[in-house]
Amino acid sequence: MAGNGVFLLKTAFADGAYKLTIVFTHDVNYLQVKKIQFQQLRNFLRVMLAIIPVAIAIGSMVALFLWLLNLAIHFRFGHKWLLYLLPLAGALIHIIYQSVGKSSEKGNNLLIDEIHQPGGGIPKRMAPIILLTTIITHLFGGSAGREGTAVQMGGSIAAMFGRWFKRDAQQMKILLIAGIAAGFGAVFGTPLTGAIFAIEVLTIGSMEYKSFFPALLASIIADITVSAWGIHHTAYHIDIIKQMPYLLSAYLPFDMLLILKVILAAVIFGLVSYLFAIAVHQIKSVFLKLFKIRWLIPIAGGLIIIAITFLLGKPDYLSLGIDAEYPGAITIPSAFHTGGADLWSWLWKTIYTTITLGTGFKGGEVTPLFYIGATLGNTLAGLLNTPVSLFAALGFIAVFAGATNTPIACTFMGIELFGSEHALLFAIACFTAYLCSGHTAIYSSQRKMHGETTKRPGRYLHLKLYKYKVDLKKNKL
Repeated sequence: MAGNGVFLLKTAFADGAYKLTIVFTHDVNYLQVKKIQFQQLRNFLRVMLAIIPVAIAIGSMVALFLWLLNLAIHFRFGHKWLLYLLPLAGALIHIIYQSVGKSSEKGNNLLIDEIHQPGGGIPKRMAPIILLTTIITHLFGGSAGREGTAVQMGGSIAAMFGRWFKRDAQQMKILLIAGIAAGFGAVFGTPLTGAIFAIEVLTIGSMEYKSFFPALLASIIADITVSAWGIHHTAYHIDIIKQMPYLLSAYLPFDMLLILKVILAAVIFGLVSYLFAIAVHQIKSVFLKLFKIRWLIPIAGGLIIIAITFLLGKPDYLSLGIDAEYPGAITIPSAFHTGGADLWSWLWKTIYTTITLGTGFKGGEVTPLFYIGATLGNTLAGLLNTPVSLFAALGFIAVFAGATNTPIACTFMGIELFGSEHALLFAIACFTAYLCSGHTAIYSSQRKMHGETTKRPGRYLHLKLYKYKVDLKKNKL
């Protein structure tokens, strides 16, 4: 084992006799490598041991959040006048962040920045502040989600435990990723998706696989903890699809015509993802220019939401969009059935959510993206003569994939939520939507492989159009 071991075996023949000689060696490089491997294993085990209490704490907080969120939404159902206090609720949220939560105001982007480049750290107060302000948003009818709250609580709790356990920068990074995974996986009941999302969302087109197992462990434990507290998630179902014969059905093991329709729908899903990401950033920018007094921004946003609801004459696009406020209301579950969405439901939810988030209310973007995708899928199913529940499911995950640049995570989300029967279609829809969204992102701190962020979501399309313009000029010459 010379060069790789601690001893060397030599054999020789002397006077016809066999001699065995053992020569001990000291391979310094070999010992150093083994020492480094031992340190890495020790550090890994320390992180894994820390993840268990972190994940249990995150799961418990997510369970509390989901319970409070359900109470707030149903309380508003029974007290419709609360919507008219939405502007004051927005002003209150602004005051809370300006007084005690200013260091937490960047939300998910703060977590992503801290993972990429450790600096100021994650404040402990982020978890209770985002929990409180999200409940306020939904109690008064703001159209927002819940993943942002769960992810921020997960990151804040993970950072707090990391400081308690005195973890170094690399271990803290893994803990933060695990915290994001735990929060995401627990709030939706999708532990595998949570783990993949936590490492895929950081950098477009690049994933750090060494963080996957800690993230998966944290996500599983947090999800189990939520279930142990008696909190259950909404179940979705895709109806059985009958195989319809067509020209090439005898020669292909899959329905090529259906795949072509999925691709066409996914292109539209991607464009809607792009529209959503652009709208959130642009609304925020426009309101910042219009109002020099910042607390007027959420008041204006709340008044707009009230006015639109009054004009539409129904509250379907307020809040989360999962539970029905009245029989026949348009919700995510209703979108899985024929007639369960209006032609422009996806657009109205886009308007509601982008105004809510763009004017300073808190929550998240993902559940509204589910709503937008499911209702758009419902509409496209009618236009393309395809199964409604299947296309609602495809829109559910594909619009999310395009808006967050996480097609792998969203493909697995489809499998976890709807089963593996249509896994191929899930992948086609998610990756097509991702490609058509132009690398826009609802998370402005998300980076590309070469280090740039996605802070200017419209820049991609601008550069493409400029390139074609230059090419046309050259051809004319």
